[in-house]
Amino acid sequence: MATSKSSTTTSAKKARPAGIPTVEDVQEAFVKPLKGMAERLQSLPLAGSIVESGRKDLQALVQANEKSYQGLQAVVQRQTEMLKSSIEEWQGTVKGMAGTDPRENLAKLDAMGKAAFKQALDDIRELSEMAAKSQSEAFDVVRRRIQDNVDEVSKLLKQRK
Repeated sequence: MATSKSSTTTSAKKARPAGIPTVEDVQEAFVKPLKGMAERLQSLPLAGSIVESGRKDLQALVQANEKSYQGLQAVVQRQTEMLKSSIEEWQGTVKGMAGTDPRENLAKLDAMGKAAFKQALDDIRELSEMAAKSQSEAFDVVRRRIQDNVDEVSKLLKQRK
């Protein structure tokens, strides 16, 4: 079966008018120079360094994104905990107010409102510190990789002198 297929391909090439290239001819014309270029690049010692550096850059970006994502998850989780706690506190206060003196209830609500406002400010501060820490850790990963790149280039430049 393979022989008939190759004979069909051969006959198709023969039946083609002169000057019109086949798909195989076009592929060979484009792929052959690229293969040669790839082989020449691989033989250069610098090419391996460039590929390795690119791999390290990508790895650092992935690590930075992971840190950023983990920080975001921690902020959302803590925010959810804060919200649940606040709701439970309000529910407890409201349940304790049933059947008591209205003036006393207003005083409780006023005190609770002031405490809730202070707590909200503390929570915002805590969440912003968590987010800043997370972003700082992610930036440190990228900063270290940039410093490594600068060190690698400096080392290469010193070798050339």
